Amino acid sequence: MISLITGGSGSGKSAFAEKRILEYANEKRIYIATMHPYDAEAFAKVARHQRMRKKKGFETIECYTDLKNISLMRADDILLECLSNLTANELFEENGAKEKAAEQIMEGIRKLSYLSENLVIVSNEIFSDGIEYDRETEHYIEVLAQVNREVAALADEVIEVVYGIPVYHKRR
Repeated sequence: MISLITGGSGSGKSAFAEKRILEYANEKRIYIATMHPYDAEAFAKVARHQRMRKKKGFETIECYTDLKNISLMRADDILLECLSNLTANELFEENGAKEKAAEQIMEGIRKLSYLSENLVIVSNEIFSDGIEYDRETEHYIEVLAQVNREVAALADEVIEVVYGIPVYHKRR
């Protein structure tokens, strides 16, 4: 089962994704963290997410780029958080995939779906603010949109979390 969970900043998508994984009631849970913390705000967000996961039985693996080569044995449930960070890392970090970012990310997601019974993927809704950005940011938005579309097509369910309320756009 592949679930794509999306929503705006602060929408409750992370909490919903964790709840979704816990509903499967399997023993081996992997949390793949993609946020590469660079500043105090990012470190605070990582710490908040770690507190949310505490005592939930997750093994955390940090993977900022190159998801397809993650060292991972078969797991019952995998939570990948999140595509927006992974996409930014692949595009902008020195060791990122650059122009092959979407292709590399999708290859990694296909690998994770093979290695797990349930794969829950978190992404961000950043496409509706109507602001005009510089070319580099526009390119990032385009690549993330491509990845989100491809994951949505692959997924058994697509859920948007709005104000903590799940809205199902696709169900198995």
